Amino acid sequence: MTNPPTPQSGSPDKEPASEAQAAQNTLGNTERAEVATEPGGPASTPKPEQKPSLGRLFLDNLWAANTFTVTLLSLVLAIVVGAVLMIISDPTVLSTYSYITSRPSDAINSSWTLVSEAYANLFKGSVFDPEAFSGWVNGTGSWQAVLAPISETLTYAAPLVFTGLSVALAFRGGLFNIGAQGQATIGVIMAALAGFLLPLPPGLHLLVAVLAGALGGAIWGFIPGILKARAGAHEVINTIMLNYVATYFLTWLIVQNGVQDPNRTDAISKAVDTSAQLPRLLGDNLRVHAGILLAVLATWAVAWLLNRSTLGFELRAVGANPDAARTAGISVTRTYILIMVFAGILAGLGGSNMVLGSTASALTPLVVAQIGFDGILVALLGRVKPWGVLLAALLFGALQAGGNRMQSYSGISLELVTVLQALIVIFIAAPALVKAIFQLRAARAARLQTSLAKGW
Repeated sequence: MTNPPTPQSGSPDKEPASEAQAAQNTLGNTERAEVATEPGGPASTPKPEQKPSLGRLFLDNLWAANTFTVTLLSLVLAIVVGAVLMIISDPTVLSTYSYITSRPSDAINSSWTLVSEAYANLFKGSVFDPEAFSGWVNGTGSWQAVLAPISETLTYAAPLVFTGLSVALAFRGGLFNIGAQGQATIGVIMAALAGFLLPLPPGLHLLVAVLAGALGGAIWGFIPGILKARAGAHEVINTIMLNYVATYFLTWLIVQNGVQDPNRTDAISKAVDTSAQLPRLLGDNLRVHAGILLAVLATWAVAWLLNRSTLGFELRAVGANPDAARTAGISVTRTYILIMVFAGILAGLGGSNMVLGSTASALTPLVVAQIGFDGILVALLGRVKPWGVLLAALLFGALQAGGNRMQSYSGISLELVTVLQALIVIFIAAPALVKAIFQLRAARAARLQTSLAKGW
């Protein structure tokens, strides 16, 4: 009688494999796995994804629609469009295009000469003049000539920093402050009156004059603030109307007895005492004064206020959503008033720079120029961020300082500088246009959103 076969762990139809067969099967499986992992193999498995290099990441982020790239490319576009405007506005250069098919070199050379000289003079008048530097090195010139372009840029930029911060601060709080011009006008009036009516010792006289300018701007900012908070009156309408009131008040005040210069028959006030004037930083031959230092200090103060203080948090919360801020226990009425008061203080300081600094020493109907309206452009260019506003003001100051030299040496109209400023703001305000022209990556475009006033 035969014994039944013992049950095996493998298949009942096959005998268990020997050790040699098992080893051979294992080797075959390994070879098949290697074939499968080869490119084009029957069952190719994906390799682990390699991380892009640091340089590749830098280039990808650089050529994206982020704030820095769009701002830089907006400047490039504005320069290109400005060059085209120079060419078509010059009759001599434009005449060479009438025979461009026969001699294209004439049109190209004349256009390049005109544009390159104009922008070279723009740079020399605002940043650095190589000829002045070489003259200083050779002993034929002075160091004041080397620093003159920077001095002019800082002089023009100082009041723009204050008015730009005024507009930007109101933007962050959800208000559109069009009244920086009027607030600066009242500020310059108060600063000048304190400068030539109050007999005070040096130092104290300057401090009182600066504070008077800030007080004047605060009063002119409080009016639309309280109207907005209590009556719901739109700040845009109020501030625009107050601009006219301030301008005509200045025109009337200048010709009043005790204010008008007794030795003049035209509309000009007495001169501000030297004890109330901001000290010049680089000597009497250069116009840059301590107002630029106050502008940097004000930029730091506004940045701290917005990002580090409780009031700044409430201000940003009201600007983002007034209803939610009110539900959270924040007084929207109080915040609106404080926003406009602080905005008025900043604009008033900008106005006081115009008469206490080196720009002017007496009141005239045009003493404030357009620093309030230019402050709106500066705030937009600076993305309503304090340090961005400072950089934007420096750019606008450079354009103004260099534009004076460009007009004198190249015969280019000074109004073209205003056109360049407008083009820069237009391109920055239209990031989709810049992105389409330069084919920027769209992944970063969401970062370009700016916190503008909710009521505008």
